[in-house]
Amino acid sequence: MDPEKKLQAGNVVTLRAVRSSELGVFLDAGTGKTSEDILLHKAQQTREIAIGDEVAVYLYLDPKDRLTASMNLPKMQEGQIARVKVINTTRDGAFVDIGAERGVFLPFAEMRGSVKTGETIWAKLYRDKSGRMAVSMDVDAEMQRVAKPAEGVKVGDEVTASIYNMSEFGAFLLTKERWLAFLHNDEMTSRPKVGEELTVRVTFVREDGRINVSMRPVKENAMDLDSAKLLDAMAARGRMPYTDETSPEIIKAKFGISKAAFKRALGRLMKEGKVEQKDGWTQLCNQESQQ
Repeated sequence: MDPEKKLQAGNVVTLRAVRSSELGVFLDAGTGKTSEDILLHKAQQTREIAIGDEVAVYLYLDPKDRLTASMNLPKMQEGQIARVKVINTTRDGAFVDIGAERGVFLPFAEMRGSVKTGETIWAKLYRDKSGRMAVSMDVDAEMQRVAKPAEGVKVGDEVTASIYNMSEFGAFLLTKERWLAFLHNDEMTSRPKVGEELTVRVTFVREDGRINVSMRPVKENAMDLDSAKLLDAMAARGRMPYTDETSPEIIKAKFGISKAAFKRALGRLMKEGKVEQKDGWTQLCNQESQQ
């Protein structure tokens, strides 16, 4: 084992299996004391481990504060950022899933807005004053480091981005291409939350490589026109073999609109009770489909 690496909760280390028990195998802690060897329980093994095997493990504290190992490695390590799912909330904060054996604490003071169970947020993994791993939603500095200047994009293009921070003026997003984007309050059609993923339209490409985006269609009546196209496609048979699962390429070829515009129009028609999706088809409501 690398002597520079400390055996403490939150670290990913490679240790050697030195003995077995009914519970699992014990890993050499390198102290010379068998009482300090670290248990890798059978339930935390992703494959069968033999004595002498070198195993990459994530270290965490069990309910009795004993250092324990798991082969379920986290998707982020100390100092890194990632989109993580909130698994439950408490009076003092929340716990998020980083892909490790146990959830990691998100203190209330490190939140950006409120979070709810099941939501996905941007978070940074860090070690608190007590040495335990925790996460923070304060990721602005990290976003600046990982972002790239926008290239090959023009006004009117659609991009998919997730919100990592909000201000009184609007939302800050990171696109899937790792471009930084800003969504002004005036360009919102509804109030999104931190962590939410949006499909937005580029309205301005700045000299510094960042982009401004909008949730609004190019024309206010765009959704009306798109909805009419979908209804026309169902006029003859009462249904069509296109749903929100249909590929963007097919949607573009059939209707001449983007997948996002198709989903917006379809969503409106479903909300109005005019159409429904069933068995891979979109059909008019309260009408027998003709075969």
